[in-house]
Amino acid sequence: MADPVHTTTQVVRFQHCDPAGIVFYPRYFEMLNLTVEEFFEQTAGWSFHRMHEELKTSVPTVHIETDFTEVSRLEDRLDFRLRISRLGGRSLDLSIVALCGAEQRLSARITLVCVDFIKKHAVPWPEPLRKLLEPLSEG
Repeated sequence: MADPVHTTTQVVRFQHCDPAGIVFYPRYFEMLNLTVEEFFEQTAGWSFHRMHEELKTSVPTVHIETDFTEVSRLEDRLDFRLRISRLGGRSLDLSIVALCGAEQRLSARITLVCVDFIKKHAVPWPEPLRKLLEPLSEG
């Protein structure tokens, strides 16, 4: 597996856990979304807000596959490692793994689509974003 282009650490909080004290699986999707949002803001330099305001685009998730391999518990520190597996004309495929130490807790494959924020339909990646994403993409 290639090196991640973005890594973020999230601590499992009480809000993430079910009565058994483990992460309730829908909360992982919030953590994955935060990883994607932080990637765009911190690594690509384009926050979701900036994309909306300046480029009139958004990047909704249109497909997600997730494998949950081990449970996570309150106060576990999860390292989310994001890679760009494919940059298409209008879409972006991401691979994310979450690790606690050396133990993998989940893996996800996510497809985002660049959407015109006003007209609500898929559009080609605006040049400023494509220029930043291309060198980070594996394919």
